[in-house]
Amino acid sequence: MVRVGTSGYQYTHWKKVLYPEDMPRKHWFGRYCELFDTVELNTTFYHQPKDSTYENWRAVAPPNFQYAVKYNRFGTHIKRLKDGPEHLERFLSGAERLKTSLGPILVQLPPNFKKNKDRLDEFLRAAPRRHRWAVEFRDPSWLDDEIYDLLQAHGAALVIHDHIKDHPRTVTANWIYLRFHGGENKGSYSDRQLAETADHIESFIAQALTVWVYFNNDLNGHAVYNARDLIDRLRQKGVPVGVR
Repeated sequence: MVRVGTSGYQYTHWKKVLYPEDMPRKHWFGRYCELFDTVELNTTFYHQPKDSTYENWRAVAPPNFQYAVKYNRFGTHIKRLKDGPEHLERFLSGAERLKTSLGPILVQLPPNFKKNKDRLDEFLRAAPRRHRWAVEFRDPSWLDDEIYDLLQAHGAALVIHDHIKDHPRTVTANWIYLRFHGGENKGSYSDRQLAETADHIESFIAQALTVWVYFNNDLNGHAVYNARDLIDRLRQKGVPVGVR
């Protein structure tokens, strides 16, 4: 299974890209769901949404739609994974209200947070295994076999992204989390880059891996164009993907 979506969807600069100029904001999500079966929620990184907000997200999600939820920055950037159980409990008390619409949980670490195996181990031990946890490292010191083995031991996925040049495509779980922050063509991904990505995903599928893909290059609607392009390329390869 492959899911492809964008990081967020409520961008006014996506008018005439994804949303008609005169479409009310309240209808944007419905339009988004006509094309994509997943979205990465970034608002959860900045604050803890109300329980009613999570419940509304669940209510408006179509069948089979899933949200990737970004773990709160208080736990990653301020506490730097310390005191994990306390913050995890509070975060999950909201996120779990999504029920079957809850997909992966993204844990994005800050770029000035260098490798700390014990801290990561403590956090992942407290993270319930019933959820999919994906960890994005922004400092290269984390990218070694010791950390890969730790992620694998906890069933957590290494986020493969392009903030770090030549980031390894190491598989640490039975699923993959890909994030794209901006391509070589003024923030958009070139045909070459998207073709290579489609090939990589095809190889992951051949290994019976589930793949989640999110484009975070929202400016000028690049994320929408690139996500749709990737879906088309995968379909041409016979890979089931996107809204069906």
